[in-house]
Amino acid sequence: MEFQDIIYSKEDGIATITLNRPETMNASSDRMQEEWQAALRDANQDDEVKVIVVTGTGRAFCAGGNPRKLPRTAEVLVKELKPTPIRPDLGGLLHVVSELDKPYIGAINGPAVGGGMDAASMCDIRIASERARFSMGYVRMGTIPAGGGAYLLPRIVGLPKACELIWTGDTINAHEALRIGYVNKVVPPDELMPATLELASRLAKGPSIAIQLAKRLIYRCLDLDPASALEAHQLALLIAANTEDSQEGPRAWVEKREPIFKGR
Repeated sequence: MEFQDIIYSKEDGIATITLNRPETMNASSDRMQEEWQAALRDANQDDEVKVIVVTGTGRAFCAGGNPRKLPRTAEVLVKELKPTPIRPDLGGLLHVVSELDKPYIGAINGPAVGGGMDAASMCDIRIASERARFSMGYVRMGTIPAGGGAYLLPRIVGLPKACELIWTGDTINAHEALRIGYVNKVVPPDELMPATLELASRLAKGPSIAIQLAKRLIYRCLDLDPASALEAHQLALLIAANTEDSQEGPRAWVEKREPIFKGR
């Protein structure tokens, strides 16, 4: 696929997706969504890729959708979706991200607004530039989160704070986002990609099967009772115990050296 609204690259086990519509603050377009999802699917299917990073060009991460399209979108929804369920393409990015079993890291370089904040919330880990700003600004348009934000945000910051952010549409800066646990780390702008790639490289060199199994467990267990969660853990542990990496880790510890994991 030829990419126009994103830049997609792969190097040293890391796939990087860069939103590339800086003239619109990387506002989402149909083409961007199509390319973004295609890149994620490609990275997830590529055995050489261990970690996926997403960021934006210019001064913004993603400004969300185009407000000018909202009245037309609402009209289409009323006509086409009643009484049928919501179409998967309305939350297509979340559908694709939910299928990722590799670490997905957001390097949030600037404002992430509305659907842009939803997209940031889909990342497993978020590292933010000091210039990053976050807003669930849907309420200002008289509507609700369209990209899965009402599902994602409470799981990250808890119910009360998610309610506040969604109902008010208030903007928070990077340091407030760190304080409430929305981002993992805040760095100066020129250190954003080095800090992100340092973490991504560390994960890419790790035992990829164990990391992928752990990711599946983390998200699956959010909605399981303790007994079912323990059962899922035992199955995952059985798989991990039959990998070469599970032998290499203890061997390297005994030999007092860094392990060399091969993802097998």
